Amino acid sequence: MNIAFSTANIILSKTIPAAETMNIVILGPGAIGKLWAYHLNKAGHRVSLWSRKTERVLSVAVEHKTESLLVQNNNEHRLKEADIILITVKARQVENAIHPLLPYLSQETILLFMHNGMGTTDLLTATLAKYPTLLATTSHGAMLTASGSVAHTGRGNTIIGGLNEKGKQCRFIADVFHHALPNTEWTQDIYQALWHKLSVNCAINPLTAILQCKNGDLAKAQNQAMLSTIIDEISRVMQSEGIDIQKNRLRSQINTVIQATAENLSSMNRDIALGRVTEIEFITGYLLKRARYHNVAVPENEKLYNQVKELERNGITK
Repeated sequence: MNIAFSTANIILSKTIPAAETMNIVILGPGAIGKLWAYHLNKAGHRVSLWSRKTERVLSVAVEHKTESLLVQNNNEHRLKEADIILITVKARQVENAIHPLLPYLSQETILLFMHNGMGTTDLLTATLAKYPTLLATTSHGAMLTASGSVAHTGRGNTIIGGLNEKGKQCRFIADVFHHALPNTEWTQDIYQALWHKLSVNCAINPLTAILQCKNGDLAKAQNQAMLSTIIDEISRVMQSEGIDIQKNRLRSQINTVIQATAENLSSMNRDIALGRVTEIEFITGYLLKRARYHNVAVPENEKLYNQVKELERNGITK
């Protein structure tokens, strides 16, 4: 499928049949990237991967599915034909990962960013202005198993919205992704959805990284006072950002996620355990940046940020 803008940029505002084949390249095939690769392929799209691995073909498998897929990897011809680049690398990797691909892309190629954290696109404003750019957040749970297959640990929802004017005309992409892996919906205000996801990450990820515990352990009595203070600070920053949220409702939403993912280990927990750089700069770091902008005091979140950074400095091995 080749997508083109008219001079009035109206073609992309049309509804594209979800069954029509699109050329999709997934940049960063970790757990979420492979989950989408599998389902988009099964929905009939022409999917390939772009990764740090040198193999020209990679296997993509999802637990409890009857077949694995063999998918092209690092194929420059596929980049040139891409209708969509789905970017699922970690937030800290986005800037370095996207730049090598740009010389191969048409300016009609849709860039869809789907990762934890906020602020990555702020570093790419001039670059992204050339392309229809979308942001997404998903609550689907996924993790890589020892065999390299994907465990789909929890079904969730995906929300997609436009970052720039070209992106806002790509509403049909939500239908494409919903057809592959429900439920996916379009929003006119993607920042509301991203802030709600960020609030969950700010509450869960740093604490579980510092305590080296499962998400469900945050529901224990000894963690409630700290969690309450953290959520109170997050809610005040969100309100300053114009997000309509009250502390009690936010706490209820976060507790729901803690209970639903009780047996999960957060990505930040794993990064600290394995001596890797975390995404703290784009999670709590972004919260602190916006708190300073609004002159909102967030001492507990600042303490978490500093503790995670100290753990990084003491333990980074890769």
